[in-house]
Amino acid sequence: MLQDAAPAAVLLAICVLVNAPNAIVGNTAGTPVAAGQDGQLALWWAATALAAGGVVLRRRWPLPMLAVCVLSAGVHVAQAAPLMIIDLSVLVLLYTVASRYAWVISLAALTCLLLVAAGWSLYGERPIPGPSEVLSMGPGLGTPSGPKEVMRVHRQASADAWSGLSVLGSALVASWAIGSGARSRRAYLDELHAHARDLERERDQQAALAVAAERARISRELHDVVAHGLSLMVIQAQGGAAALDNTPADTRTALETIVTTGRDSLADMRHVLAAVGEVDDAWHPQPGLAHLPALLTQVNRAGTPVRLRVEGSPVTLPATMDLSAYRIVQEALTNTMKHAGTGAAASVVLTYHDAEISIEISDNGRARTGDAGAGNGLRGMRERVKLLGGTFTAGPKPRGGFTVRAALPIQGHAT
Repeated sequence: MLQDAAPAAVLLAICVLVNAPNAIVGNTAGTPVAAGQDGQLALWWAATALAAGGVVLRRRWPLPMLAVCVLSAGVHVAQAAPLMIIDLSVLVLLYTVASRYAWVISLAALTCLLLVAAGWSLYGERPIPGPSEVLSMGPGLGTPSGPKEVMRVHRQASADAWSGLSVLGSALVASWAIGSGARSRRAYLDELHAHARDLERERDQQAALAVAAERARISRELHDVVAHGLSLMVIQAQGGAAALDNTPADTRTALETIVTTGRDSLADMRHVLAAVGEVDDAWHPQPGLAHLPALLTQVNRAGTPVRLRVEGSPVTLPATMDLSAYRIVQEALTNTMKHAGTGAAASVVLTYHDAEISIEISDNGRARTGDAGAGNGLRGMRERVKLLGGTFTAGPKPRGGFTVRAALPIQGHAT
């Protein structure tokens, strides 16, 4: 409201300075100042105060204030006074209505104002002198030039009326068009802001999903590293304890294996944490299929015989796929050591095809009917394969034992 008080004051000040309303209204009253001029001036100023108030309150009640400003201009016109600067309040309010209301409402307001302006221009003007008045004023009454002068006066009066309508109509249409354009621009900017908020929200959601995916990846890595290392250490500790009384040398070998396995697991864990900036150990290479012989040696030392067979021509795999393939073999052998039982043996078969690499890890241990779809290890392997666009199956064999199969697509090697 306060921000609209300034435009109202400016309109009123310019009207007083430029239009000199006291003098104009006094002249149109046609009476001496002491007689009826004071009443005319008071009525004009009252209507002017309504117009100024309409401008001040235009943002709170646009349509009612438009009606107030139109009423104020009507009072001014009814006094036979010309339109002044303060009557521009009608245009200001029409702009406000057009900028704040829907197109249908603002266009209806414009149509009503145009009809009012047309009625005032055609029927509300001061009477134009008629033919008899002209003839009585003309110097050549009854001469041939008389009728021609009367026709000229009527044509000029009609032209003045339509000229006033065109000016008022053009001003009203221009005010409505500017307000409607401002509303359209504001709606467009609001749409852009809403789109920007949607993009920001989508970006935050993508970031949250990326964080969740990274946490899941780190969880899988830690599970694979810790589960494999601890399984080997537990098995070696059990074997060492059993051989402590009879074969101390085997106990010493088991302890050495425990130490080596613990160090390797710690190194792998440091590498996983380095991927998220927790420790500065990123120089440690990622394990891959090239490290399978060392992994199988650890499993053999832990008491589970395992064989490796490679079919086809080995190719260089992407780092992510190479790591995932290694982790799948590592987790499958860890499950074998934990669940297959004493005396179980395992085999690892890598088959290189033109467009994929197949991994199969199987054992001949005791039947395990509850491991096919449960457990963090199987879940982690399944997620790894899914992220790489491959296929994964795991389940017990008909004659005992367990088999894990994974097929990973090799991009760029299809022929």
